[in-house]
Amino acid sequence: MSPRPMTRPGGRSARVQESVHAAVRELVAEVGRDVLTVPMVAARAGVTPSTVYRRWGDLQELLSDVAVERLRPETGPADLGSLRDDLEAWAEQFLDEMASPSGRAYIRDALLGDPDGTNAGQCSAYAAEQIDAVRDRAARRGEPVPDTEAMMDDIVAPIMYRILFRPGRLDAGYARELVAHALNRL
Repeated sequence: MSPRPMTRPGGRSARVQESVHAAVRELVAEVGRDVLTVPMVAARAGVTPSTVYRRWGDLQELLSDVAVERLRPETGPADLGSLRDDLEAWAEQFLDEMASPSGRAYIRDALLGDPDGTNAGQCSAYAAEQIDAVRDRAARRGEPVPDTEAMMDDIVAPIMYRILFRPGRLDAGYARELVAHALNRL
């Protein structure tokens, strides 16, 4: 099966995607994901099951697609006036959202229905875009800024590792320590 496009579709395709995604979110809230089926989603979305199978392949890929969309940041990072303050606020929010029960479920779904790594790459791109926004503001203020990939390695990667494998110490203090470590490289 060919990979899905990462851009949002337009027209009928966008309406189908939105109605199917909404159906998944509603049904997960109502009946839970363990009993969810493609025919249930299709009926709620007002499409045929073949439409869902054709577009997403199977239920896990659909859940993964919904998860990736839910993991997309809704707003840009806060502008608190300095690179350190902006990064700390962003890292705390990122950790809080990803470590929450719903964040963990979205991470799990995004990875389980992602045989080629496309969804993981998209989630990583979301974090990099947020870091780039913080970096760009800091650079405009004349502050020295670390490389985006270095910040991904120093802040995002340890947070995700702890969420997935060592869930202790997922708090604001940990996020601030990661930011301090990243900025000490400057």
